[in-house]
Amino acid sequence: MDKRSLGQMAQRFREAETRAEILRQELAAAIRRADADGLAQKDICEVTGYTRQQVRRIVLAGESDGPAAGGEAGTT
Repeated sequence: MDKRSLGQMAQRFREAETRAEILRQELAAAIRRADADGLAQKDICEVTGYTRQQVRRIVLAGESDGPAAGGEAGTT
């Protein structure tokens, strides 16, 4: 692999990281909406693959930061 190819791969990786961060924030907002709408935590966990602790942290982060909060989806 040459330097140019490696640079292109590194750039693609950085772009994917940015997209993943945006999606993580969108998922956290969706989890908070589902919780506010009364969806059972068990169902949120089942659909997202997150643990109950992760879901609780996401919901609580939204409560402490206000309604427009980004939250921390996927953190342990």
